[in-house]
Amino acid sequence: MTGRATRYLYLVRHGEALPDESGLTEAGRRQATLLGRRLRDTPVTAVHHGPLPRAAQTAHLIGAELTDVPVHVSDVAGDYVPYVPRREELPAESADYYLGFLAAASAEERERGPEVARQALDLFTGPVDGDEDRHELVVTHNFLVAWLVRDALHAPKWRWLGLNHGNAALTVIRYAPGRPASVLVVNDMRHLPAELRWTGFPPEEHV
Repeated sequence: MTGRATRYLYLVRHGEALPDESGLTEAGRRQATLLGRRLRDTPVTAVHHGPLPRAAQTAHLIGAELTDVPVHVSDVAGDYVPYVPRREELPAESADYYLGFLAAASAEERERGPEVARQALDLFTGPVDGDEDRHELVVTHNFLVAWLVRDALHAPKWRWLGLNHGNAALTVIRYAPGRPASVLVVNDMRHLPAELRWTGFPPEEHV
């Protein structure tokens, strides 16, 4: 059955993590809290997060700024490689770089990741049943944010590579019935002061 109401999917990469990834830095906690405050007036009905500590802590700090919004853990929102391309799918000039980057993925990751990525598309994308629009927040990792943005743009499967998102940056995708997905906001960090924004540029070139 095709959904009749619009889904607004809010995607967030976790806050800045400690070097051992056991949780968030103080900056990461501030990032999460500030994003929660930004979302206070948004009609979010659920917060989903991956099982790793940096995503879980981010989600609960955001949730603490919202009113009566349930927070759920989901393996589908975890940290995994969503798709491993073949060399012939990649631009010739960057194939070596991307394949080298992905070489660290184990055989298990290569097999499991694409299946979980398909589950993420089933669970988090598309219009919803019923007559009321749904606003959902997913606190996850860079790879899944990139995968879902790529899907919304109908880009090739390999194109999740190179789509980078800042810690606690906000991306919003709208799935309206009978229309293609619309990427409304990408990598928005306006809720963060300059010292908490990660842009991917070297420190001397931060914007």
